Amino acid sequence: MSADRMPLPAELTPAQKEAAARLAGGPRGALFGPFVPLLRSPELMTRLQLVGEYLRFGSVLDDDLVELVVLIVARQWDQDFEYGFHQPLALKAGLPPSVVEAVARAEKPAGRPEIVVIWDLLDEVHRTRQVGDETYGKAIDLLGEERVVEVVGTAGYYTTLAMTMNVARTPPPEDAPRLPARECA
Repeated sequence: MSADRMPLPAELTPAQKEAAARLAGGPRGALFGPFVPLLRSPELMTRLQLVGEYLRFGSVLDDDLVELVVLIVARQWDQDFEYGFHQPLALKAGLPPSVVEAVARAEKPAGRPEIVVIWDLLDEVHRTRQVGDETYGKAIDLLGEERVVEVVGTAGYYTTLAMTMNVARTPPPEDAPRLPARECA
């Protein structure tokens, strides 16, 4: 990876200071990762991080399923910060190592039905930009409408972060796990 295009500015504007303090005062506790480049737009960062705060810390999805969604998005966007930060959280939340490894390799994981249906839902929407009736029906039957919406919303939020960090070339956390290189088909 090339040099970080948007490291923490040497001096922050008053709006940036306020946004950084608000973020650090919440459950994240510090300004890091995607919020460093997002700080260039303090109002956007503040609004986005509030969405993320809900999705990560208050979602109706079980923690392991939130982390599954994050890892799927990280793999989709080849985003090492997102993967490196969330891979340990996924394991701590109880996502089986075999599932984490399969997602890292961009392979459909085996596991309990919720894991498989979330993979199918996000894989299909990433590949086709739509979700067919069969996949949708399985997701609704297993997860219900509220959790399906939160899966999609979580994927959208983390896609925004992944895109931002890819553009900014945000470096992954030191000594964090990295995604394996994609195999050419």
